[in-house]
Amino acid sequence: MSYTVGPKGQIVIAKEFRDRLRVKSGWIAVQRLVGDHVEVYFLPPAHRESLKGILSGYLKARVGPGKEWQEARESAWREAARDRTAAAEGSDAR
Repeated sequence: MSYTVGPKGQIVIAKEFRDRLRVKSGWIAVQRLVGDHVEVYFLPPAHRESLKGILSGYLKARVGPGKEWQEARESAWREAARDRTAAAEGSDAR
């Protein structure tokens, strides 16, 4: 595919490419000059929704601030490490 550079130096990103990369209007296009060509990377904009609100349906427990939060975090890390260790030992047995 080829497109003509517009009078303001703009080009069109082919719809096929945008669809495949799931690029939407408002995304940031980061350009980088590499030798004799340009690489373009697309970054989605920062979300405007609270993670607390988005994830509220998945929360198992409510945790207060301070020491209670530290204890919950350490417990979650121990549980995740235990799960990963168990999974790794299970795959080694195969």
